[in-house]
Amino acid sequence: MNYLWAFAVGGGICVVGQLLIDYTKLTPARILTGYVVAGVILSAVGLYKPLADFAGAGASVPLLGFGHLLAQGAQHAVDECGLPGAFTGGLTAASGGIAASLIFGVAAALAGKRRDQN
Repeated sequence: MNYLWAFAVGGGICVVGQLLIDYTKLTPARILTGYVVAGVILSAVGLYKPLADFAGAGASVPLLGFGHLLAQGAQHAVDECGLPGAFTGGLTAASGGIAASLIFGVAAALAGKRRDQN
């Protein structure tokens, strides 16, 4: 049943993003940043943690989950070291995912063929 809820919640998040692309003039970059900021805001008001606990990877993997991770890391670092933690905590919490995406992106670029876009 956990897989079903993860699929439903993650799919719902993706459906909202696709509807924003199809029916608004928002660019994908604005939707991406909007999702991350929405994850931070939902985490700050305490609404995202229950969703992430309920849906698991369906809520923690999408961009909303990245915003939640940044907010939780900043909050944890502020609790430990005060105001400077607000600037360092989010990136510290997300550093593993950021590093993995960079490494896999470089590996995919090296493995792929170059083609002219035109």
